Amino acid sequence: MIAFGTYDAARHPRIAVLIAGLRAHGTKVTELNRPLGLTTAQRVRMLQQPWRLPVLVGRLLRCWAGLVRDAVRLRRAEGRPGAVLVGYLGHFDVILARLLYPRSVVVLDHLVFAGDTATDRGAAGLRVRLLTGLDRLAVACADVVVTDTEEHRLMLPDPGKGVVVLVGAPDAWRTASSSVEAVETGVSTRSTHDGPTGAELSVVFFGLYTPLQGAPVIAEAVRDAVAAGAPLRVTMVGSGQDLPLTREILARTPGVTWHDWVEPDELPALVAGHQICLGIFSDTPKGVRVVPNKVYQGLAAGCVVVTSDTPPQRRALGENVELVPAADPGALAARLAGLCDPAALAAARERAARGRDRIRPQVVTEPLAADLRRRGVL
Repeated sequence: MIAFGTYDAARHPRIAVLIAGLRAHGTKVTELNRPLGLTTAQRVRMLQQPWRLPVLVGRLLRCWAGLVRDAVRLRRAEGRPGAVLVGYLGHFDVILARLLYPRSVVVLDHLVFAGDTATDRGAAGLRVRLLTGLDRLAVACADVVVTDTEEHRLMLPDPGKGVVVLVGAPDAWRTASSSVEAVETGVSTRSTHDGPTGAELSVVFFGLYTPLQGAPVIAEAVRDAVAAGAPLRVTMVGSGQDLPLTREILARTPGVTWHDWVEPDELPALVAGHQICLGIFSDTPKGVRVVPNKVYQGLAAGCVVVTSDTPPQRRALGENVELVPAADPGALAARLAGLCDPAALAAARERAARGRDRIRPQVVTEPLAADLRRRGVL
């Protein structure tokens, strides 16, 4: 099997989870990868702003030239692969994969619908229709389409092509959790906070501040919880559309630290050093259809995860995360204040620990492995 495309596994670890999981199922996976070097936000912005497209096209063609050369060399050495896995943000890459491997089973990791993402970030009209057309073309080029939730599978033009694979978390996040636990020497940074009468409860959020993440909801909740006396120490990581409003809401709230950027290889350790990891809290159409990376990653890093009570999140991890109503800062503030109680925090940590094995790469990729076995290519 080949993992193919211009994906960046360090920046977007979903493909790393799929590769690791398939390898754990005994599959040899060879990577043909030429990273494009653009973030999700940059790609969407280029697609929304036509004058930026030459930059995208130029980079894409350079990467594709390298991929074609790599594919020719590998085919000479090993022959035609039974299956080709096209990585995250592979809307264009899947077209090249289909052309290069017309007789192989092409698997598209369709974690992001371009049209849906553009709508969530404020686009409308012709641009959204064009991006929705791109989604349809990408899906048409694939034999198997991997989505992260049942809601997304049902959005496919042909849901029968879809296989739901939870996002999961790379092993680096579990390693970070183990490292934090290993250096604890009697006083834990995560387990010995004493709530209102003792040290602060440490809380982390990281993300792109897109509308679906609901960062302003987080800000209102933290502001109100601290004003009511909850001892919170909050770390906010990232930048994006809703950052200015989020900062404005928290401008007078003590105990908040801001990081515009944390390198991907440093992020697991930073998150693992906190007790609470926040997920998403909006009630936007996209917000109620997804289970974001940060929910899985925070859980793997040893945190208690607090996120919105939506059907896909409840279905995936409802017994192992702390759910609050979407777009309800009052409910979130109350839950954070409640977790300042040592007994409540200990119970939440036990629930979280029981869910960590469910999000390992080998476990989450079982539906895809089963589908490929049925097709005789695994």
